[in-house]
Amino acid sequence: MVMPGPDTRVVEIRVPGLVGTSGESLLDSTSVVDVAGDGIGRLIRPSDRLRRPAPGPVLPALGRSIPRILEGYLWSGMTSGGAAKATWALLFPFSLANVAHWMLPPVPEGKRFAAALGAICRGLLRVASLLLTMLLISQLAVVSLDLFAAQCLAPGSDCLSGIPSFLRDFAPLRTAIGVVPLLVLIFVLDRIPSSDWRSRNRLHRAHSSSPLQPQDLPRTPGLRTLHTVAALTCVALPLLGGPFRLPSTTFDLIVWICALALAVASLLASTVGFSAGPVIRGGLIGFAVVLVGIAVVRRTPLPAGLPGGGLGGADGTVEALGGSMVVVTVLFALILIPAALSGRSAWKHLPRRLRPWLGGWAAAPVVALAGLLGGGFGAGLAVALRQLVGATELRLPDTYVLVTVLWGAGLALALVLGLLGFAVAVPLRRLRRGVPEVVALMEISKAQEEEAARVWARASWERKHLHHLALAVALAMAAGGGALLVLRFGFGPLASWFTPISGIGVFALGALAAGLLRVVFAAATKPTRSRHLGALADLVCFWPRAAHPTVPPSYALKVVPELADRVKEHLADPGTRVVLSGYNLGSLLTVLAAARVIADLPPEDRERVGLLTAGSPLQWGYQRAFPAMLPQAQLAGLYTDLDGRWRALCRGTDVFGGGVTTWRHRVVAGKLLGDGYLPGGGTGPLAAEPDEQGVLVLGGDHWLPDPMRGPTGRHRWAPGVLKHTDYVVDSEWDNAVAMAAGLGRPRAKNPWGEQGSLFGDFPQMR
Repeated sequence: MVMPGPDTRVVEIRVPGLVGTSGESLLDSTSVVDVAGDGIGRLIRPSDRLRRPAPGPVLPALGRSIPRILEGYLWSGMTSGGAAKATWALLFPFSLANVAHWMLPPVPEGKRFAAALGAICRGLLRVASLLLTMLLISQLAVVSLDLFAAQCLAPGSDCLSGIPSFLRDFAPLRTAIGVVPLLVLIFVLDRIPSSDWRSRNRLHRAHSSSPLQPQDLPRTPGLRTLHTVAALTCVALPLLGGPFRLPSTTFDLIVWICALALAVASLLASTVGFSAGPVIRGGLIGFAVVLVGIAVVRRTPLPAGLPGGGLGGADGTVEALGGSMVVVTVLFALILIPAALSGRSAWKHLPRRLRPWLGGWAAAPVVALAGLLGGGFGAGLAVALRQLVGATELRLPDTYVLVTVLWGAGLALALVLGLLGFAVAVPLRRLRRGVPEVVALMEISKAQEEEAARVWARASWERKHLHHLALAVALAMAAGGGALLVLRFGFGPLASWFTPISGIGVFALGALAAGLLRVVFAAATKPTRSRHLGALADLVCFWPRAAHPTVPPSYALKVVPELADRVKEHLADPGTRVVLSGYNLGSLLTVLAAARVIADLPPEDRERVGLLTAGSPLQWGYQRAFPAMLPQAQLAGLYTDLDGRWRALCRGTDVFGGGVTTWRHRVVAGKLLGDGYLPGGGTGPLAAEPDEQGVLVLGGDHWLPDPMRGPTGRHRWAPGVLKHTDYVVDSEWDNAVAMAAGLGRPRAKNPWGEQGSLFGDFPQMR
């Protein structure tokens, strides 16, 4: 280990988690100023009154004060702010399908059968993603072409009676009103894959040899072309009568066959990953555009007198795509079973709390949820718009009744399971366990113990079972959707007792569509109000494009290498030690950046790099959801490479974050015991006793009392149960930074005495 000298200084680079974190709150400073970056990824420091970069607070270590430079990397501009990023919320079903690709189970080396199963699963994911794109366009065609242009704007219709009459009487204009929005949307979707945050990087960055990296798959312009071509066929087919109705004329039949063949060919090509040159790709898109133009001409004026009213081809298109989505999802779920079993050898030796969710099968319900959200949003938008214009006589596809019933039942099930969990299971857990022994070790008064135990019980239950609740609802809705399809097409119309459930579904879907559009509008007009939307985008936009090309660009591909480059810049000074400190989802970015730096640095410089994570979901969430991307062995290897300089702050009251380097916690004889990573390599038993502030340092994890015992006199004070907030105010933050920098562990005495308060420990009021 490099011994600290008189010129030693520590550079702490903080990385925030979800959107909404300001530079001032990140650095715990009254003002900040940019010192580097390109405006999208911003490097900031505290500033003085003249807006000049100021040094950070000194770091107490080794019995003296070590100079500390405090920096922060703000990346929220990549996922929030502006109208363009706000509309990314509409792509959430696409993003879920893309996330499912990274959730696939690991493939053992040398196992050809497992590799074949993995390839089949990836091919089916691409097909499901293409069906989601087609389903979105078809459902919007129901709204734009059928509900609005064909029915609402039909001559003689009472719908929207205040609009000018020429919009109804001039047939080409009426058709254009229905078609042009769809073509504009397809053009926008086609342009999204061309955006890439990496293109903004000014410096060339060589590929790192680190195994823990956000792997960027090669760009697939062929896959992007397939999505554009398939989307265009979903505009032509409804105009030609849909996939189940043959046109009456020979010319229309030829066009119909070409459109249907193009859609089927796109689906088949997506299974193997279509690749072609720009001439062929442009020719396919041009051919699809010609088919749309012919269909528009042949279908003008739009009919208004078909059975049931409206453009009947839209109904069949939506039904065909919905049925195909169900079949592909079921097939994917079945093939994923042996794929997950074949990957079991990689994690079967791990303790239960570190094993992949559902044994590596969690990608299946995620794909089902993507299909449910995709179908639900389109149906909810149509239902909401019909109610908005006040024309309940406008006809919607018959399958929308199935969707409303499905979402009504799903909402009821979610409410029941939520009540059973939060109103029954959590209180029972609290009564059965009382005050956990670990809480009694950290807190100093009965009042603090009771307050902490109540929040601890809920947080522990949510970390262990909230994903079970979400997966159960998704699987139940998927099974219910299949059953409803059998009832609808095998036994005729649904029974009348489904009507109340359908009413609940109408409300749920209408609220879903209206709420999502409202959030999008608020995020576009007032970016500071986009916290929830940005949080959603932060979670799904971490992963690079794989199964679906029409998803927002991955910010990790820009943040991780830029953080690594910044660390190397500071390490050019031999007296500098750098600590990457990540909060929330930022902890995942700092872990990957640290792995990249360690892999690229010579051994003598690695000792000057440290890592601090706080409130991290790495172990209980990401490591279990993405077992192939964040395997246990590689995380243990990073801890070994850092020689224990990976410190993790965690609270038992934190729902989102938890322990990172230890597990199997239990209290024996006044000590916290557990298993965890060992600096020398591997895993083994560990023990910890509370210090003066009640902190339990078990291996690399620092378990903090919450509420804190009392003010230290050196840090800003935050009273009450903090849960997932304000980790930086705890005095243990500086201790962890010093340990991550390889400067030992300073231990200041509590200035308020052994009782933890200036006035001692008062008896409880009764």
